[in-house]
Amino acid sequence: MNETRRVLIAADKFKGSLTAVQVAERVTAGLRRVAPDLTVEALPVADGGDGTVDAAVAAGFERREVRVAGPLGQEVTAAFALRGETAVVEMAEASGLQRLPAGVFAPLTASTYGSGELLRAALDAGARTIVFGVGGSATTDGGAGMLAALGARFLNEDGEPVSPGGGGLADLARADLSGLDARLSSVELVLASDVDNPLTGPKGAPAVYGPQKGASPDDVDTLDAALAHFAKVLEAEVGPRAAQYAASPGAGAAGGIGYGALLLGARFRPGIEVMLDVLGFAPALERVSLVITGEGSLDEQTLHGKAPAGVAAAARSAGRTVVAVCGRLALSPEALRGAGIGRAYPLTSVEPDVAKCIADAGPILERVAAQIAEDYLG
Repeated sequence: MNETRRVLIAADKFKGSLTAVQVAERVTAGLRRVAPDLTVEALPVADGGDGTVDAAVAAGFERREVRVAGPLGQEVTAAFALRGETAVVEMAEASGLQRLPAGVFAPLTASTYGSGELLRAALDAGARTIVFGVGGSATTDGGAGMLAALGARFLNEDGEPVSPGGGGLADLARADLSGLDARLSSVELVLASDVDNPLTGPKGAPAVYGPQKGASPDDVDTLDAALAHFAKVLEAEVGPRAAQYAASPGAGAAGGIGYGALLLGARFRPGIEVMLDVLGFAPALERVSLVITGEGSLDEQTLHGKAPAGVAAAARSAGRTVVAVCGRLALSPEALRGAGIGRAYPLTSVEPDVAKCIADAGPILERVAAQIAEDYLG
């Protein structure tokens, strides 16, 4: 085998332009313009956020669809992925920003109830290991909705359920977790996220991510106080670990759903690491010498747990050459090398007009990939 003729494409989506699967298709087409006999493996990747189920399905998982509650309570069709006894559940499928009507935000009332219904569907399908990818949420309810869907009860002073969403937790008087689905105790639940924020405080879910979900400064204060109250009430139910989990890395992921997952016994792991394991990245890596990764914008955020950084770290440790494709490049050559990426190829290198890069991302990406083939496979 001539290893230089085998390439692995392990890129994330170009948000708003191309899915991870489409990125792989376009890069493959561009490479083969220059090297028609090239053997290309495609392993679309995701870091736990939106696109995670699609990446699992592209790697051979079965797509399962179920009707669940959206963030405002409306019924939506959401998907999870299943292979054997392993399920990949993406909270954004049920509770993501994309589930809100255009231009509508509901920072105080959006609920993760549908995400709990998705987890329950995975249990019903026989899953014994559940990778729970969180990110892209419309919600800031600390996972209360998810826990309610799985059998928990959150009651006000009158013994009635509190209103949905983070805002409703301000009225919480008592939490009862005794009704949680018994199957959860025998399942390995992995919380896959690219953020390590705690639940509350200056680096907590409301302060850092609330504004992206339409929260005003007053809303942020309301939500932070409500989530702190939520954790305090839970101490009466589950003891000191309620406070320990609130301060744990990942508790603030996806509007605090990480906190709810930790209460269920989840183990927190960086999303891209989990997904590379689940997707079979290591054996694919053994078969190639060049890895092409990427995402829409290579910037400072990329270096903090995003998919390309995880791919590059794993590939570098295996002695493989890594290059990246992207729409926009905002990292220096030194920063790229530090992350294990030998060179980056932005769409703007062949089309300076950013609007055209977004509108015509596919054809431009093919041209970029052809340049990679000239540089590395010629």
